[in-house]
Amino acid sequence: MHAEKSILAPASAALPAAARSAAPASSVRRLTSAGLMQDQREVEIEHGNKVYRLRITQLGKLILTA
Repeated sequence: MHAEKSILAPASAALPAAARSAAPASSVRRLTSAGLMQDQREVEIEHGNKVYRLRITQLGKLILTA
């Protein structure tokens, strides 16, 4: 019996060079879901001329819908 070799490339290889050499994550603004939701299960986010709903499911997952 022989071991199979993976033919999958690392995930970073699939990214364009510009994405691999992007600015460090520390320059990205980070929000906590608790701070964003402020004790609510659902909030509306206005983006352009659309309103999106961000909600917390019963399992604690976040769902964003248009």
